[in-house]
Amino acid sequence: MSAEYVRRYYGVDFKRGDRVAVDGKPGTVVSFPDQYIGVRLDGERHTSRCHPTWRLERISDTTV
Repeated sequence: MSAEYVRRYYGVDFKRGDRVAVDGKPGTVVSFPDQYIGVRLDGERHTSRCHPTWRLERISDTTV
């Protein structure tokens, strides 16, 4: 699967480098593993697999 699959299937428009919040925790989109979005949460060393529609929202750097 790919970023294009995730965008088309779930109707989202995330790209690598986008700033997002997962369940209120800020991070950066770094990959698209399988049908998920890989997010590196701020201060974490590992990437979290996040469902594209579950508590995932785009943020700007000024809101963190």
